[in-house]
Amino acid sequence: MQKDYEELATSVMSIVDCLVHKTHEKIESATDVLKGILKPVVDEVEEIPWPPSDPEALKLMEKEIMQREQEGQLDEGFLSEVNAQLRQAKQDGDKPGLVSMLQKVLQLYASRLLSKRSYAKKGNEVLKAEQFLETLIKAPEEEWNKLLLDGLTVGKGEISPEELDAVVKKRIERTLIRTEGGSYQQRVLTEYLKGIESRAEEIVQFLSNQP
Repeated sequence: MQKDYEELATSVMSIVDCLVHKTHEKIESATDVLKGILKPVVDEVEEIPWPPSDPEALKLMEKEIMQREQEGQLDEGFLSEVNAQLRQAKQDGDKPGLVSMLQKVLQLYASRLLSKRSYAKKGNEVLKAEQFLETLIKAPEEEWNKLLLDGLTVGKGEISPEELDAVVKKRIERTLIRTEGGSYQQRVLTEYLKGIESRAEEIVQFLSNQP
């Protein structure tokens, strides 16, 4: 009996060792994936300039994200790594470039994932508010203001703020259903959509205060 227990204990220990090793491998690989994505925009020597002085660097970073997402490397381990680094960079308080860069990684990830599904067509009909939201999802955050000014009825467009608000809320709902509760993926995607929502509210607020 004693011998059985010893054998069991040994095999349990070896399973634990194996898992620990696997976890380390996973953490390493998530860090390496992140390093690979940041490589085009990181200059090892100096403080990280943001936005990068070379606009090509951003395109390369975006390409890297698309490539790695296709290969299935941007999993929960990766998102957890980005979040941990982001938390640390915010705590340090002296790396605004790194904070912006990591936020950009999450935005590009969310944009990529949310762009995979389109709800802009219902039969032969094009749902303009959905189409407008999809344009915002695909666009870099720096372009949201212009798109909102051009697209909303309070600006030059034909989508009312209420219509946009309704499709954003619907997309958040769909995202919550399609992703695992409490996962980093769910958080990153819904935060991105909420970012669009609050930017639209700011623009409406700004325009309604204009004389």
